[in-house]
Amino acid sequence: MDAIIIRDLEISCCVGVYDAEREKPQRLLVSVEMAADVSTAAVKDDLRWSIDYDAVCKRIEGIGRERSWNLIETLAVEIAETIMREFAPLSVIVEVKKFAVPGTAHVGVRVTRPQ
Repeated sequence: MDAIIIRDLEISCCVGVYDAEREKPQRLLVSVEMAADVSTAAVKDDLRWSIDYDAVCKRIEGIGRERSWNLIETLAVEIAETIMREFAPLSVIVEVKKFAVPGTAHVGVRVTRPQ
């Protein structure tokens, strides 16, 4: 299966369980893998037959700004469900990385949603 991939889109979100985490936006990285048949888009060389990754990126950035989040799990699920609903890939994998735990490169969550 073909895939459209967005790796490490940097967004700013107010996210965290603790008040100090939500005082100001934090840097998060979001990666998305959308299963899609891109053969027609490739043959026609026409974006209308594919998923516009720029539009997906803008939508993810918008989701991050819509509200504050307690858990990155909730944010990841919201991103995945929005992508499925608005862009209709065959499936989607969303990974969110957070840089708030000392001694780690990052912590994160990955969710998968089938069609």
